[in-house]
Amino acid sequence: MKNRVYPLPVSHNALFSGKRGEQIPYHRMYGKEYCVSAVIYYAEKEVELLQKASVEVDQIYQKVLRLVQRVLPDPVLINQLAVHPALIPAARMEVPFHGISRQDWILLPEGPKLIENNTDTPTGIPETSFLAGSMLKDFTTSIDPSKYMNDNIRSAFARLIDFYRECGLTGEIAFTCYEWHDEDVRNTRYLMEQVQKAGYPAWFAPLEELEIQKDHGLFHNGKKIDILYRLYPLEYLVHDTDEDGFPTGEAILSLVEQKKLALINPAQSIISQSKGFLALIWSLYEKNDWLSTMWGLKSAFFSPKECDTICRFLLPTYFEDQPFRKSGTPWVSKVLFGREGKGTVLYTAEGYQETVPFEHTADHEEDLATKTYYSEQPRIYQQRVAMERVCVPTETGPFDGFLLTGAFVIGGTFAGLLPRIGGQVTGNMAYFAPAAIQRDNNPKEQIKEDTDV
Repeated sequence: MKNRVYPLPVSHNALFSGKRGEQIPYHRMYGKEYCVSAVIYYAEKEVELLQKASVEVDQIYQKVLRLVQRVLPDPVLINQLAVHPALIPAARMEVPFHGISRQDWILLPEGPKLIENNTDTPTGIPETSFLAGSMLKDFTTSIDPSKYMNDNIRSAFARLIDFYRECGLTGEIAFTCYEWHDEDVRNTRYLMEQVQKAGYPAWFAPLEELEIQKDHGLFHNGKKIDILYRLYPLEYLVHDTDEDGFPTGEAILSLVEQKKLALINPAQSIISQSKGFLALIWSLYEKNDWLSTMWGLKSAFFSPKECDTICRFLLPTYFEDQPFRKSGTPWVSKVLFGREGKGTVLYTAEGYQETVPFEHTADHEEDLATKTYYSEQPRIYQQRVAMERVCVPTETGPFDGFLLTGAFVIGGTFAGLLPRIGGQVTGNMAYFAPAAIQRDNNPKEQIKEDTDV
């Protein structure tokens, strides 16, 4: 799509001088702009297709998740999906759906392709649900594809909370993350505020302040927590210990197994968070007819419509790179629990590795630990496709980057779009600009030239 990016007639400082700055305090991160003063336009048909595709893919994920939970043995979860053994009992507990998931899509001329799905701890929620609408309302006449996201959040959390209530967890609801992390705190509190608006009492409990009474419950300031929203990855939690070496993470998971604590997103989300899950889906798809015979099914595991969804929207993904080496197809190597692009390696059709810049922090020891963590994980191998190049305005000049489009699916329903513009591997340094729907007229005509901030 030509001319996808349109600058807004307002500086970054003016844009975030009031409520927007309060709601999105991390509009600058890592010493630079994060949210830029521009709009990313999507054609109406693009948005319609993303809405359809994201829901259909979510349904595929749910179907395969139930297969894993009910049928596949522990060694498959451990060896192919890299799920820690201590996570498996809680991960096998079936919950109707994830609280919030965000699929990441690359837009191609022939249609969108899914490259990842964050079903455990997706962020970018206030940007999509609040900031995009605020910017579009004040500076454009454009339609916001994420305008119903708050409604989706309230509805999905209400359904999950009511499900847990029916399971006997009728007590307090808390929202947690590390209090020192501004972005996580704002994402966590934003969701908490939506749940409060839905009529459920809830409070913020910093992760550092949670107290565990083994086999009894999870507490904060003396209050017992029955339902916990946590913006903290389960693959980290399972390894956590306190200063005395007590395994706090495993103790929390034990409470979940004993049905003395419920999590949002639920523990089952760790299964589909693994990038090995995409390779599993593709393997099931390629062996669909054979598996139906082996398992004695009356029909194939995937229906013809589901096969069409997988073929149309997913990329070939394997547990080894040989299919791509043999066919001379470019590919991407990803660690099973990579986040923000870390651990990703790009390969050409000839099998040559391309350099992906490592995003450094101010802490050398932290960088070294991060590199080690991601280098030691098992990997999957996915067909590589070209990302769309876009140029966004920044305070330091134009940035020529690549567009990655996040699609939120909340409670099984499409909820909004999160555009990010970064390198060929989208990482922490990527920029955000709100998504808008391009109507029949020129997008430039939808930008208000004279606006009071």
